[in-house]
Amino acid sequence: MSEILLETRIPEVELAGRGKVRDIYRVGDDKLLIVATDRISAFDYILGSGIPDKGCVLTQISLFWFDFLAGVVPNHLITACVDEYPEPLPRYRDQLEGRSMLVHKARMIDVECVARGYLSGSGWKEYKQTGAVCGIALPPGLRESDRLPEPIFTPATKAQSGHDENISFDRVVSLVGAELASRLRDLTLEIYRRAAAYAEQRGIILADTKFEFGFVGDQLTLADEVLTPDSSRFWPRESWKPGGPQPSYDKQYVRDYLESIHWNKQPPAPALPPDVALRTSEKYKEAYRALTGKSL
Repeated sequence: MSEILLETRIPEVELAGRGKVRDIYRVGDDKLLIVATDRISAFDYILGSGIPDKGCVLTQISLFWFDFLAGVVPNHLITACVDEYPEPLPRYRDQLEGRSMLVHKARMIDVECVARGYLSGSGWKEYKQTGAVCGIALPPGLRESDRLPEPIFTPATKAQSGHDENISFDRVVSLVGAELASRLRDLTLEIYRRAAAYAEQRGIILADTKFEFGFVGDQLTLADEVLTPDSSRFWPRESWKPGGPQPSYDKQYVRDYLESIHWNKQPPAPALPPDVALRTSEKYKEAYRALTGKSL
């Protein structure tokens, strides 16, 4: 197990930003270095401690899917081999090995492209209230975690509060135009179907997931992380039982712990006990092993 990395420090390279998990550096005019740290967020706050090896798991799963989907959609990856990074990056191997990607800088599209094959999360909440998700009417009487008749495109956008806000397809059309909106919908559902079919063969249900796309030159390109436990709901197929929440390969264990200590979901966010952090780390590694057949 590697040492937990909460923040990278590469003083010779311009830091473009720190997200909840990733540190992003500018490499020349047209490339970015994306480093997945071991930070973890819950309820929109970064917690006071990290999850061992989490950044490596997220990066390696994304690399697996980029390769798997190469015939379906171009992606922004240049290389994840530290030896192939330009100077001075190889000198920071201890921070970059296994958890970083050098990518083409893309002009990102400001829409979260979400595909759902099962009724869960915000989709379930919306269905209970309206019988629909993102304006798509669904059959009456569905239960939480039910499989949908067919996968649906349920886009979202970042609200000013920082939360994702579900939007209708018509809203996507108004944001990006009809042609691009249709391309995003069709590509999102095609990727989801292929990934879900593969995951099911590996004993995993891909309940829902979100993608981000951008343009590299004139080419529509899959970017950011792809089909990871942070961007997707993965459920063990053998324990799937509609009618309530499902066990999952993600940070639900962390959320459950935070609920148990009655944290008020205001800063400062608490740190996790070592046993909770280790159990969560194992959940992420389980997902990697199940999907790829390899150990980290």
